[in-house]
Amino acid sequence: MAVYSPREDSYFLSEVLGDYLKGFDKGIRVLDMGSGSGIQADTCRRLGFENVVVVDIDEEAVLFLKKKKFNVIKSDLFSNVEGRFDLIIFNPPYLPNHKYDMGRDTAGGKEGYETILEFLKQAKFHLRKGGRVLLLYSSLSKPRVIKGEAKKLGYKIDVLSERSFFGEELFIVELSL
Repeated sequence: MAVYSPREDSYFLSEVLGDYLKGFDKGIRVLDMGSGSGIQADTCRRLGFENVVVVDIDEEAVLFLKKKKFNVIKSDLFSNVEGRFDLIIFNPPYLPNHKYDMGRDTAGGKEGYETILEFLKQAKFHLRKGGRVLLLYSSLSKPRVIKGEAKKLGYKIDVLSERSFFGEELFIVELSL
């Protein structure tokens, strides 16, 4: 599998992340889950955040991110991640499986939200007190299910931004415990 190239959703999240980080201390510990090309980690670095850990399941992405001099962990979600973070960023695979698209970089399961729900179950054990998750998902991945499950897990959810792209709505939310 090739390294996931940034698309509209990646640039949208990067834009929101750039504004979002303006209120944070530059010394916070950040985790970029499913980093791919590293666009979100690059945004953090560009703004002066140096304590950034990037995670990806794909070996090519891991090698690519190492060349960019990031602190990289090869992991399926949090399986190889230790410690707690002040901010966890995730642009997950969120599309429902489709016979023409079953790639783990874009398809998040049969309904599109399965990877997101598993991430949320695990992320709460990797957040520092007062920590936040910045998550992007689509109207195609059943937002009501995601919000409902997030609330059951104890998260508070704030929609930071939404935008229409090619017949779907993209949402960026902040989750906190």
